[in-house]
Amino acid sequence: MITYATDETFKELISGEHAMVDFFGVNCGPCKILTKVLEDIEEELPFANIVKVDTDKCPKTSEEFHIVGIPDVYFFKNGSVVFHSTGMLDADEIKEKLAEIMY
Repeated sequence: MITYATDETFKELISGEHAMVDFFGVNCGPCKILTKVLEDIEEELPFANIVKVDTDKCPKTSEEFHIVGIPDVYFFKNGSVVFHSTGMLDADEIKEKLAEIMY
């Protein structure tokens, strides 16, 4: 499931067993490509917790994670960061990381 976070909902959305977070910008070309990749993954893995954070609408959260380049992707397990990557990840890389944190 893809959920769009706000500064107020972010911590709750990542507090479960697993979460993938995509920090993005609406005018970012690579971010738009990654959004399509995530939508395809959502169809294949509807139980995956995918959280999207618009860096313009969530300045507090973006600052907390020191976001300077987008897309910026984090994977969380039980609320803690286990992997971070700035830039594009392809579908296979994302599915592999999701499998690592989910199973």
